[in-house]
Amino acid sequence: MPLQNHLTELERKHRALEREIQDTLNRPSSDDMRLAELKRRKLQLKDEISRLRSSESAVH
Repeated sequence: MPLQNHLTELERKHRALEREIQDTLNRPSSDDMRLAELKRRKLQLKDEISRLRSSESAVH
């Protein structure tokens, strides 16, 4: 998979997690453990996106 396609897919997943986090926060009985897991996954994606972007710019 070309790098740009991979980045696009990671960004799509990041946005989906953000929506899921917001949906969870808007529910009165939000599950703190689930919320923490969603935020952890979102942060991992953000780190991966940043790492790939920096490696991409180092190549160019």
